[in-house]
Amino acid sequence: MTTIQTISKDCRAAMEKGVDAAKREFTTVRSGKANPSMLDIIKVEMYGSFLPMNQCAQVSAPEPRVLLVTPFDKSQVKAVEKAIRESDLGLDPAINGGVIRVPLPAMNEQRRKDLVKVLHKYAEDGRIAVRHARTHSRDFLKKLDGVSEDDVKHAEKELQKLHDEFIAKVDALMKAKEAEIMEV
Repeated sequence: MTTIQTISKDCRAAMEKGVDAAKREFTTVRSGKANPSMLDIIKVEMYGSFLPMNQCAQVSAPEPRVLLVTPFDKSQVKAVEKAIRESDLGLDPAINGGVIRVPLPAMNEQRRKDLVKVLHKYAEDGRIAVRHARTHSRDFLKKLDGVSEDDVKHAEKELQKLHDEFIAKVDALMKAKEAEIMEV
């Protein structure tokens, strides 16, 4: 049987997933330092299908401005290099033996602003996920049988508090990442 407590618990879990998704998206946005998860969004054409970068190569950051990509299958070095070059990240990879060195160019002011716009889009996606969780839970509350109106109203206020708390988390994460990107 569904109760106010289970609805509240499910809502909190859904909101946490939304915040976690936003956090994951934020790691793919490049700041001044090299981060191996930057390349996670790149898909590599291998064996007739498109695979995420982390399934076909190991990515490491040995230096602050260099990524090192080591394909699991050495015969696919060209395919991995091509995928990095053709991504919209503006990177210029170089094959060095069986590994690919990806130097990160210094970011100019316009590139930083563009990245902040992307960051804001990811943050809005996170906020939307939190709002959806609240709306979904509110609909469940309204359908509950055998619960007083006062209890439903109180539960809706609790959902709103939860919503505000998670929106603040997304905003705090976004502000921190934005500061990291704009740092020269």
